[in-house]
This record gives sequence, structure tokens and C-alpha cells, in this order.
Amino acid sequence: MESDGISLARSVTEHVRLTGKHFLPDRVLAQLVDIRHRHAADRPFLHAFLDCMLDKREGRFWNRTYLALPVLELLTDERQPALSADRMSVLLMSDVVRFEIEAAGAARAGSGRGRPDPARLGTRLRHALRFVAKGLGRAEAGGLPSRMAHTPQSRLEDFVEHLPRPPATDGFRWFDVTVQPVYTLHDEYFFIRVLQAHEMLFTAIAADMKGAIRELRAGNLDGGVGRIDHAVAMFERAAALFRIVATMQPEHFSEFRQYTEGASAIQSEQYKRFEGLCGVPTVPRLCSSAFTSVPAVKAEVEDDRHDTVSGAYLDLRAEGRFGPGEWSSLDAALSRLENGHQRWKSAHRSIAVRMLGDAHGSGYTTGVPYLTECLDNRLFWQLDTGR
Repeated sequence: MESDGISLARSVTEHVRLTGKHFLPDRVLAQLVDIRHRHAADRPFLHAFLDCMLDKREGRFWNRTYLALPVLELLTDERQPALSADRMSVLLMSDVVRFEIEAAGAARAGSGRGRPDPARLGTRLRHALRFVAKGLGRAEAGGLPSRMAHTPQSRLEDFVEHLPRPPATDGFRWFDVTVQPVYTLHDEYFFIRVLQAHEMLFTAIAADMKGAIRELRAGNLDGGVGRIDHAVAMFERAAALFRIVATMQPEHFSEFRQYTEGASAIQSEQYKRFEGLCGVPTVPRLCSSAFTSVPAVKAEVEDDRHDTVSGAYLDLRAEGRFGPGEWSSLDAALSRLENGHQRWKSAHRSIAVRMLGDAHGSGYTTGVPYLTECLDNRLFWQLDTGR
């Protein structure tokens, strides 16, 4: 075995994309368990990869392992300061564009079952490219198309060269093995990448909330407003991801989701971390499956030392800091974030209605009724009497 195990990971991933992780033979799984035991202890990427690959066998399949987040997070930790979570979301969506174009041109191996027709593919690429361009900015996105209508296949393949690629580092060789579909349907690849991009944006939003708390505690109201508004922009980008999901046919989603039972967005730690940094949730919310499904985050929120934007706001109010104009600026920023969050939840519910219908959620929730109830939740409910 080579020093870090990447060749093994590539071989296993290629096999999984042809058969589905749910259907890996017992003999292969047993071999992977043995490899992890004998070779992965001092190889963090290999260990994280195998933990995700073996989740179903070991009865711990959930959102983090389905999305291979332990591997992706190794690429966005403090040792990669140049790569933000937001930038990672751009790379993930760039990979979706690359995957779809190469699959349409038969340049990428894998299951061809359920590939989108040309019209659906064009819509998917248009939304994905718009997400990428928004994340890159005008200067870096100059080589990407502004429109996709009536673009010939040969021209589509030219776009691939203009897409940003992961950094050329040893660690980022693992980027390509972070899609581990449970089934053999084409659309599961882009679905996993969209969910991963959501997690990266939530990571960035949670960091914004921590930054806003620091700025407010330091008495820097403008700095706090700036971090809150950056989070608003991230939520707008997160809502845009649902347009990409909407290009999937509901029957295709139903076909592979039967093998994702136990993994659900309700288990998103970064989303709940963001929510808990805005303000301590109400007791019913904190005791519901929304937080009991993420016990590590629930413990963080319940810790006496846990700080929130709402807490910093109320303390500053009590201290009589700032004038009316400054408070108006902060109140407006909090309202923008609250409204942006509500729009994101509404978009989430709408796509669930389209894809799920009356089916239950894969995280043992009621599905659409659960998301409907969540529309009543407010991030800054504690400030209703404090503003």
C-alpha cells in the first residue's frame, strides 16, 4: 500500500459508483475493516475515508458519513487557511458541472442510469454555473458562460477548462473520493455534492455568527453588521442550491433514497450550530429531534459558557451602548438574516413537497409536515421584547 492509501480509496470508490455502497459484498467490507485496523491508524485521510465507507456495515450510517464530511473537513481545517468553506462549496459545484458534462460526453465512467435529458441537463448546468460564478466573482469567472441555451456539446466541454480546480496538494487528491453513492443512479452524484455544498455554506455562516459575537462584544457594531450581512449573502447562495436539486425527477430521488434511511439533513451539525449561535433555541426546539439528533451541538448550546448574538445584543442594550441610528443599523441586519433564513426554509419545504410528497423523511421525521412546523421557528425570538 502506498504511503497514504489514496490508490486504494480510488479503487474502492470506482467500485462503489458502479454498484452502490449499500450493495458492497461482505468479503469486500471485511477486507476494508482489516485494512483500517492494520494500516489506517496513522493515516487520517484513509481512516476517515474507510469510516465513511463502512458506516452501513457498522450500523452508524448518518448524514456526516453519507456526505463523507470527515474527509472534506480534513481539507478545510486550520492547515488549509487559503481554502475557506465558501470556496469549498464553489469547488463542489464546479465538480458537478464537470461531472455532468463529462458524463453527457461519455468521458466519465459510471452508471448511466437516469441521466438527464438535454433540456434538464441544460437547466442543471445553468444553475450550477451561476452558483460557481457568484462564488468566484466577476474577474475569476470571466471564462464561464453567462447563458447555456442552445450550447453545443463540444462547447460545453470547453467550459470544463475554465472551472476552478482543487489545489494541487497531497491532501486534495482525496477530493475526488468524497462521493460515495449508496445506489447506481446518475443523479445521486450531484445530489451528494449539493448537500456537501450546503454543509460548507453552513460552516461559513456559523463562522460569521462567531465573528459577529466577537465584534459586538468588542463594541464594534459595524464589524458585527458586516459579519451578519455576509451570512445573509451565504443564505441566498444556499437557497440557490435548491434550484439545482429541482432538476432531479422525483421518481429518481425516490429510487435511491430508499437506501439512505438514517441519513438526513436534520442531522446537520453546522446548521444547528449556526442556529444556536444566533440565540439559545426555545425549550421545545432544543428538546426536539432537531437537536437530539446532533447531541454534540446540543451540548454546546446548553453549556453555561455558550455565547450568542442575541446574548451580546441584550447585554449591549442593558449597557446603553450606541445611539438610535446605530441600533437601527444592527436591527436591520438581524432582520435581513431572519428573513433570509425564512426564505431558505420556505425553499427547502417547497423542494421537499416536490420530491417527497407524503413520504416520511429519511431521518425518521414526518417529512413535509416537519418542515412546515419549522417555518414558525425564529432565530432571534429572544429579542422580540428587547428591541
